[in-house]
Order: sequence, then structure tokens, then C-alpha cells
Amino acid sequence: MNIENKLEQLKSRYNELTTALSDPDVYSDQKQFAAMSKEHSDLKEIIAMYDKWSKVRDDLQGNEELIESESDPELLEMAKEELSGLKTELEELEQSIKMMLIPKDEEDARNAIVEIRAGTGGDEAAIFAGDLYNMYRRYADSQGWKMEVMDFSDAPKGGFKEVIFMLRGTDIFARMKWESGVHRVQRVPETESQGRVHTSAATVAVLPEAEEVDIHINPADLEFEAFRASGAGGQHVNTTDSAVRIRHIPSGVVVGSQEERSQHKNRDKAMTMLRTKLYDMELEAKRSERAANRKDQVSTGDRSAKIRTYNYPQGRMTDHRINLTLYNLDDIMKGDIDDIIKALQMEDNLQKLQEIAETT
Repeated sequence: MNIENKLEQLKSRYNELTTALSDPDVYSDQKQFAAMSKEHSDLKEIIAMYDKWSKVRDDLQGNEELIESESDPELLEMAKEELSGLKTELEELEQSIKMMLIPKDEEDARNAIVEIRAGTGGDEAAIFAGDLYNMYRRYADSQGWKMEVMDFSDAPKGGFKEVIFMLRGTDIFARMKWESGVHRVQRVPETESQGRVHTSAATVAVLPEAEEVDIHINPADLEFEAFRASGAGGQHVNTTDSAVRIRHIPSGVVVGSQEERSQHKNRDKAMTMLRTKLYDMELEAKRSERAANRKDQVSTGDRSAKIRTYNYPQGRMTDHRINLTLYNLDDIMKGDIDDIIKALQMEDNLQKLQEIAETT
């Protein structure tokens, strides 16, 4: 097992923590004790799995030695059957350990804010942005997630110039982060009289939601503006200045919300967006450093990178990061994107496992 050295290091650390946690001096420092307790708890399962793997490996070696020295045909047959079972169990344990060794991004468990913006392609790009929004809305429904629109800008002929929404649930960012980037569509627009295939694009940005404890914002650094909401498609048009726009002076980041009828609720949504954007800016440095150490990063975090093409004439979707092509475009646009996300996760996991093997 080429990652056994890594596991031995983890076991040594686990034993150190076990001893340290019984030290009264450590216990007296609540912050240190909490951090060490969490690390100890995080390691407990993989160490138990490693100990089980070690025992099965030793049993297998003992069984092989028995087979070499045994002359009784009946005992030899029993030993061979047991050997086959031990090999299967060892392989399964090793695979489980490898998956447990894969480092998880700290942001994976967070909710996510998704921003979709029409790119090149005029009206068709805005319509496509609306199609992507509906695709994610249906996917969120299938996963049992809660979706909440935070801000939007309608387009004259349908779709959105921009739409921003929050997704709440379990491990949202872990799933949705793969959607960041440029999505390209190839199809005949409804407005095209000649029936020619056009290429348009929309940009998707997926940001992990930031809590108040993650980012401190000085109220003196904020400029607030209230205005009248336009409403979705001319509906629910407010007669009061309930929409809110906030500018963070030091960074120049501007956010807004007009979905709620209450100015107070729109302000809360806008502040959530602002915290998330500022938090994402801090994470960008970490992502860049991480990307520099990755040979072939699946999720680059580069929102200017073309990640996927939706070709309507061929009924085809191609994800360019892993050269995955599927011919069920109708289902995909109805929200059936789980297989794409799982394929991206698997490729990323394989790369991380390779990195672990190379550093042990």
C-alpha cells in the first residue's frame, strides 16, 4: 500500500493527541482543547479502518504461509477459500481508506450563492442564462434543497441579464462548485429567420456562503441606496423604494437585492451577498496557491474558463474539463446533472489520491 507511510504518520499524530487530551494543562485551554478534540475525532475513523486493514493484511500473510507449508488437502482447500475472502476484504478496506484520505475543502459543507450572467450572444445569451437558471432550479428540487432568489435583471426577450440565488441544504458547495465557469450554447435562436446555428454564452459563479464570523465589515465602509424594484417580468412591481443596493467602499464591491417586498429583508440579503463576495476574494489567494500545486486541476475556479458546451442540434453536452460527452441534453436541461457532477468529483478525487501517493 503506497500510502502506508501517510497512514503511519496519521496514527502517530492520533496517539499524540490521545495522550495530550488527558493532560490537565491542555484541558485548561478551552480553545486548544476544542481544536485538538476535533482533530482527534476526525482521525478516529480512519485510524480504526487502518488498524483493521493491518489485521487483515497480517491474517492474509499468515494464510499464505500456511498454504505453502500445509500438506493436508482438506485444510489446504479451506485455507485457499479464506485467502480469496481476505484479499477481497483487503482491497475493499484499502479503497475505503483512500477515499477517507482525500482532503475535503473547508467550504464544501457551506450553502452557496450562484450568479448567472448573460455573456456574448445578445438576446440569445440572456435566454440561455434563463435556461441555466431553470436547470439549477430543477436540480435543486431533485436534491431537496431550498432555493431563494436574491437579485435579478430581466432581459427584454426572455431570460436574464443576471440572476443571483442562494441554495441551502447539505454540502451544497461541494456539489455546485463544479458549475463555475463559462457555459456555451450552440443552437438556432427562436429569433433567427435563416435557421442558422448561433453560439452564445453565459457565465456561472458559485460562491460559498460566508457567515458573519467569517468576515468583519465596518459599517462606516458601506454606502446604502434604496430604489424601486422592477419586479419579475413586470409582476409584483413595488410602489415603494424597497430594493437595496450596497457598495463596499474599500473593495468597490457592489451588491443589491430587490426580490423581497420589505426593504429590511432586501438589505439582509444584500449583506449576505456582500459577506460572501468579500469572503470569496480572500479564498481566491488560497485557490491560486492550490492551483499552482495541481498538475491538472479539474475545478480551476477560473470563471473565465469555458467549461461546458450544450449543442442542441446534436442533443449533446460536453464538459471540456474531463472530456465527458453525453447525448441526453433534454434531460440535462431539465436538471439531470448529477452524473456530470459525480464524474467531475471522481476525477478530482483521483488527482488528489495521486498527489497523496506522490508525497508519501
